[in-house]
Amino acid sequence: HLHTPRDFFLLHLSLTDLGCICTTVPKAMHNSLWGTTTISYTGCAAQLFFFLFFISAEFSLLTIMCYDRYVAICKPLHYETLLGSRACAHMAAAAWASGFLNALLHTANPFSLPLCQGNALGQFFCEIPQILKLSCSYSYVRELRLLVVTTSLVLGCFIFIVFSYVQIFRAVLRIPSEQGRHKAFSTCLPHLAVVSLFLSTAFFAYLKPPSISSPSLDLTVSVLYSVMPPSLNPLIYSLRNQELRDAIRTM
Repeated sequence: HLHTPRDFFLLHLSLTDLGCICTTVPKAMHNSLWGTTTISYTGCAAQLFFFLFFISAEFSLLTIMCYDRYVAICKPLHYETLLGSRACAHMAAAAWASGFLNALLHTANPFSLPLCQGNALGQFFCEIPQILKLSCSYSYVRELRLLVVTTSLVLGCFIFIVFSYVQIFRAVLRIPSEQGRHKAFSTCLPHLAVVSLFLSTAFFAYLKPPSISSPSLDLTVSVLYSVMPPSLNPLIYSLRNQELRDAIRTM
C-alpha cells in the first residue's frame, strides 16, 4: 500500500538522510571515542563530496515533495497525470543527478586551491568554509562565485516552496471540515519548518561575515544544518504518516 508518489519520494529522502548521517557522524564519534582529531586528505575530500552529494539531493527532493503536496491539494484531478510513475522516476533521477553535479563541482574546486594556512580544520567534519580558511586569500574567488551561483539556485527553490505553500494554504482554508484543515496543516507545517531551519543555518554557515565567526558558533551552526534535518525527517514524515504507521504495525 506504500506505492504512492509521496511514499516513493519518502524512500529517496530516507536514503539521503541516512547518507548525510553516515558521512559525518561516525567519523566524529570515532575521533571523540579514541581521542583523535585527524582525517586523511583523500578522506576529507571523500567526506566533503558525499556530504554535498546527499545534502544537495535531499534539498532537491524536499522541493519535489512540496510540488507533490501542491498538486495533491490544489490540482487533485490532475494528480495521476502530473505525478505518474515515469514522472516520479524522472524527478528523483534529476534530484540525484543535480546532487552529484553540485558535489563534484564544489569538491574539485576547493581541493584544487593551494593551502597556505596549515592543515587544521576547526570543525568536526570537512566543509567548504573551513577549507577556504586554509587556502590563500587570492585563490578562492572562483569558489566564492560558485557558491553565489549555488545559493541563487537554492534561493529560487525556496521561493518556489514558499509560493507553493501559499497556494496550498489558500486551498486548505477553503476546506469546510475543520478536521480536514487540521490534517492538511499538520502535514505541511513541519516540512516547511525543516526546510527553513536547513536553509537559514546553511546560508549562515556559508555566507556569514568572518568578523562574527567563532569555533563554538561554527560548530553549532554546522550541527543544525548537517545533523538536525536528517535526524528530524524520519520523525516528521514517518511517525506522522498514518499509512506508514499502519504498515509497520501490520509487519
